[in-house]
Amino acid sequence: MAKLRVGVIGAGSWTVSSHLPNLVRRQEMGEVELVIVNRRDPVLLEKVRSKFGFQKATTRWEDVIAERPDIVVVGSPPGYHFAQSKAALEAGAQVMCEKPFTLNPADAWELDATTKRTGNQLFVAYGWNYRPMVVQAHRLMHEEGGIGEIEHISIHMDSVTRELLSETGAYPDADPETVPQPDSWSRPETSGGGYGQAQLTHALGVALWLTDLRGEAAFALMSAPLGAKVELHDAVTIRFTNGAIGTMAGASGHLGSAGNRHAVELRAMGSRGQFHLDLRDNVLWKYLAGGTETRVPLASDAGLYNCQGPIDAVVDAALGRKPANNSPAELGARTVEILEASYRSAKSGRLESVATLDRRPA
Repeated sequence: MAKLRVGVIGAGSWTVSSHLPNLVRRQEMGEVELVIVNRRDPVLLEKVRSKFGFQKATTRWEDVIAERPDIVVVGSPPGYHFAQSKAALEAGAQVMCEKPFTLNPADAWELDATTKRTGNQLFVAYGWNYRPMVVQAHRLMHEEGGIGEIEHISIHMDSVTRELLSETGAYPDADPETVPQPDSWSRPETSGGGYGQAQLTHALGVALWLTDLRGEAAFALMSAPLGAKVELHDAVTIRFTNGAIGTMAGASGHLGSAGNRHAVELRAMGSRGQFHLDLRDNVLWKYLAGGTETRVPLASDAGLYNCQGPIDAVVDAALGRKPANNSPAELGARTVEILEASYRSAKSGRLESVATLDRRPA
């Protein structure tokens, strides 16, 4: 069987430390070949090409599309995701797109429509959604009616991003040879913002996948200590389309705290019961009114983050294996809506409605 041809757009620090090693693993299984890689810096581009054995390298992302690869990994700054992902889908590729999905909700829904029109799949890089602990949480929230109609949720996330977002240091999981670029993380014109875009998108990706909620309006406060160009901390109140309300908090933690392990926590209250997920302290619990309680025993590393799942899924999709898509464009669009309304609210000081409620594709 011919190997699947892979093209990579935006071989930055996270792509180099996570996505490319996962693609190499599938290459060693004889399933893919690394055909073309893109990065704007020609010196670092050549290092990436040589290290991972790509056949071609280019500073122009359009060259990747022109190669007509079977799989395209989009790891560029968020402001470029829409154009690059749409071009890849329309060229016939299965796509894995980094988070945050897009900056504009209308663009996100357009990508969802493009997957339906082309028949090609898009997987957002929400690695937790493929981890066994979160997959099990999804079952608990959906089997036999879950906890009923969601009435209230609270979302919390903190992670070691103070140095990254304030441009005083690097992200601890980044590849040391390819320093994270400011326009991916801390330049609002291309990153879209700070902690919300860099990290809270992950927590939203988990929470909205588990609850199936869609945002209606948001009120946000954000702060930027250390002279940062983007916010390091977020506090958001959300109203959802089903009438539920919720809160979302995000904070840039200190280097070394909790062994640099991400904290992601979701608490949900429903008409039939309640639910608690904690990825740092490995808690998965559901209670149904009347006394039925489920507390899942978990290993100490159950909630650790990795992004192997989305890469495996996009490769399997290209192989025709019909993998579960736990991070589709539709989910990405629901996260973008809330984040975009939150940033507008932080700027205006008002409750802001989701801009695309009347524009969601049927």
